[in-house]
Amino acid sequence: MSDSIYQRAEPRIHHFDALAFEQNFGLKELGAVFPEGKLSPRELAMGFPGGDLYVYPFGAVVFHDVPAAAREAFLARLRGAWPDLVTQVQEDVLVREDASTVTAMREGVLTLDRVTPARAITVALTVAQSAAMEYYEAIVERLFRRTDELVDRLQSNGTVPLRVKPLHRFIGEAIGVRNEVLSILHLLDKPDETWDDPALDRLYHELRSEFDLADRYAALTSKLRGVQEALELVLDVARDRRLVLLEMTVVVLIVLELVQGFWKAL
Repeated sequence: MSDSIYQRAEPRIHHFDALAFEQNFGLKELGAVFPEGKLSPRELAMGFPGGDLYVYPFGAVVFHDVPAAAREAFLARLRGAWPDLVTQVQEDVLVREDASTVTAMREGVLTLDRVTPARAITVALTVAQSAAMEYYEAIVERLFRRTDELVDRLQSNGTVPLRVKPLHRFIGEAIGVRNEVLSILHLLDKPDETWDDPALDRLYHELRSEFDLADRYAALTSKLRGVQEALELVLDVARDRRLVLLEMTVVVLIVLELVQGFWKAL
């Protein structure tokens, strides 16, 4: 009997590459553009020779071992449906499939004894969540810097600009971003497959811990709340300043009217 049947299979490396876009996707629209894909309430999945991909409505795509030519062809079709598509974030994770080992995450490489479809879905969703989170982190960081500039001006000059319309627009932008972040709470939703599979549930929690999703989301919402509170304070100061100027104008008009009356009496 040949000794080859006792030889261990060589470990296989799987590549999960995520792209996060500025635009969000509607699942119905995705189904119409890619009728060959499989729609679920959470994503659109498509199979390719040697790999598969997942498209999420929060504006992320994950390629699992998809050949370069097939990837480019898919992105071309996606951009055909969304001409203004802009890539904001790219993120990836390597999965080492080795039947002789146990699930572990070391030095950014996830090791699994085998990569099942359910496990691939779990890994893809987590990488997509992390990429989308990074996109929103960049937006909130820009809002935070702009707010700091207003607060620094208030601190150094003791005042703010008289015009409140730009402040209104900025507050509206901050509230809009906060509402969008809150509306995508499903970024942290667990895959349905984890509820019935304890091993898969442990895998998801290990991945979520590796990408620090919970803490990043808490920091994101905290910064947004801080931005909104600071902008409301700056707006109150601007309104108070305008109110003082209005009162001074009224006083000046009254004085002018009294002087004019006194002058006529002479």
